[in-house]
Amino acid sequence: MSPDPFPLGPPPRPLGDPLARREGREKATGSARYAAEHTPPGCAYAWPVPATVAKGRITAVDTAAALALPGVHAVLTHENAPRLAPPEDPTLALLQDDRVPHHGWYVALAVADSLEAARAAAEAVRVSYASDGHDVVLTADHARLYTAETANGGHPGVRERGDFEGEFAAAPVAVDVTYTLPPLHNHPMEPHASTARWADGHLTVHDSSQGSTKVRDDLAALFSLGKGEVTVISEHVGGGFGSKGTPRPQVVLAAMAARHVGRPVKLSLPRSQMPAVVGHRAPTVHRVRIGASHDGVITALAHEIATHTSTVKEFVEQAAVPARIMYTSPHSRTVHRVAALDVPSPSWMRAPGEAPGMYALESAVDELAVLLDIDPVDLRVRNEPDTEPDSDRPFSSRHLVECLRQGADRFGWLPRDPRPAVRREGDLLLGTGVAAATYPVLIGGSDAEAHADADGTYRVRVNATDIGTGARTVLAQVAAAALGVPERRVRIDIGCSDLPPATLAGGSAGTGSWGWAVHKACTALVKRLADHQGPLPAGGVTVAADTREETAEESPYARHSFGATFAEVQVDTVTGEVRLRRLLGMYAAGRILNSRTARSQFIGGMTMGLGMALMEASSLDPVFGDFTERDLAAYHVPACADVPAIEAHWLDEEDPHLNPMGSKGIGEIGIVGTAAAVANAVRHATGVRLRDLPLTPDKVLPQLPALSHLPPLAP
Repeated sequence: MSPDPFPLGPPPRPLGDPLARREGREKATGSARYAAEHTPPGCAYAWPVPATVAKGRITAVDTAAALALPGVHAVLTHENAPRLAPPEDPTLALLQDDRVPHHGWYVALAVADSLEAARAAAEAVRVSYASDGHDVVLTADHARLYTAETANGGHPGVRERGDFEGEFAAAPVAVDVTYTLPPLHNHPMEPHASTARWADGHLTVHDSSQGSTKVRDDLAALFSLGKGEVTVISEHVGGGFGSKGTPRPQVVLAAMAARHVGRPVKLSLPRSQMPAVVGHRAPTVHRVRIGASHDGVITALAHEIATHTSTVKEFVEQAAVPARIMYTSPHSRTVHRVAALDVPSPSWMRAPGEAPGMYALESAVDELAVLLDIDPVDLRVRNEPDTEPDSDRPFSSRHLVECLRQGADRFGWLPRDPRPAVRREGDLLLGTGVAAATYPVLIGGSDAEAHADADGTYRVRVNATDIGTGARTVLAQVAAAALGVPERRVRIDIGCSDLPPATLAGGSAGTGSWGWAVHKACTALVKRLADHQGPLPAGGVTVAADTREETAEESPYARHSFGATFAEVQVDTVTGEVRLRRLLGMYAAGRILNSRTARSQFIGGMTMGLGMALMEASSLDPVFGDFTERDLAAYHVPACADVPAIEAHWLDEEDPHLNPMGSKGIGEIGIVGTAAAVANAVRHATGVRLRDLPLTPDKVLPQLPALSHLPPLAP
């Protein structure tokens, strides 16, 4: 092997160092190019036409006025759009027939020389419908509810252990409560966008996606192409939170339009249309029942949820699954029921299942603590299981108790007066709350290549996607650690389906999955180089590896991240406004691979949980069948002023049963416990338990006059 060309360079930095993001300068200076910022020569622009009825059939489409406008090339409808092969995902069967399954379903697409002309053409299209009766309102006793066979992620829809009903009836202390959560929307900063072009039968797409391998595979199937005839590039992605985890309508429509007009086409979805076509977190109604002994040990636990899905495809939020994991519960029932309504198709939203499910479970545990007059931290510690309750498998690692205790110390939880509504500053009531958090460790098979050049540099190729998490940087650190070289010698190529295929960025699985493949390839490269005699060839040495065999093996361990979230809030007795004062998270998530990007992920998740607790909500209009909050003026998310003090900490957790890096996913664990911690703090501040998120002033204020035991407000 050639001598080291960097003999005086810095030594390798340990995995876990807080390295700055490699693409940070590009993003700060605007040179990072996103899907809608690629404009091939002759590029046309598209604008979609959404259905204005909640359910029915298209009876006529008049495109004459639209086609008469200057610069308009085409209007695609179900009558003239390219035919697609039947898709695996029915939401991608676009412009294929006259059915309208929900409000906002795309019924036409205008294509023109400019964005303005395309929008004007779309507005000029006239569509006539035959409307049917519709139903978009979920209730706990809806007539269409049925028990799901499976929930998202392949979880069984129902799990039962022991004799729940008998033990719950016999429990000396019992909680039986219902919580509701509204529909929620992902709303990434970058709208869903695609730029598509065909050349000599090859389709190339720049797409805002969390996984371009999946997009390539689906486009190839839809257009009856070989995978080698499609290239999908997702170099930079401005957030997704699950909504870009699978192909969405814009990429299919852009490719259809480009084929139809014979030139490149760019389509960026208007934000007001996104709630209807890119997925949402479905509303959920949770009934949680807990039976316990007087010492606080849980003897019976049930979590039963109702949710909606669309008539297009079934998606069931797995919100009862966390109750199968968290606490000692020898007698248990967890059930998922779903109603297929005339609504847009729900899909993944950050921490699907765990986020709404843990809000309900952790709120109910807090109610049990109040009923028993036991400190909420202590109650959770008393119900720590030895093995995973649902499967009886040992945990690969579980340090929830340490998270609770160390988090409580850092937060200053004790001494805490458990009495509600006793801390007061003028018109403000103050309170603190705590909640636990969990998220599964998910791993997918991936491929990677590691290449050594004769000049002492290395290149790693893997089709990972950086959705703002710092994937390029962390994968370079993983590679450098395996190669035993400084990180600056390693180049990372990601974000293109022509690279070795990899799992998508979702389920907190990205870094663990990609990193395992990168580690394996780099380790094999080190061995190859050690066996090599003499200088490297001019073309260098390349080693390929994949982890399909390892990741396909079922682990004998239950693998999860855990955490504890602590919140302090203030409630204004005059306005009913709830504001956060402090938020602290303590996590056990395996080995942290980059402390800077990890803290960013934890804090980002906690901020999203805060939004879920206090402001984020959407609603379906029962008359028109559409979402009423369709932009960031109506759909409120936290701003900097809403998060005055937020801290994220973690344990140095050793877990040898995960992957070569010993890492767990961290992208979603931060959101999971936050909403319950905030809601529990509001209860402590006011003495009033509100069970319908978000806790907006219109819900809080009417409850405050009930606080007659308080001293009079200051003049």
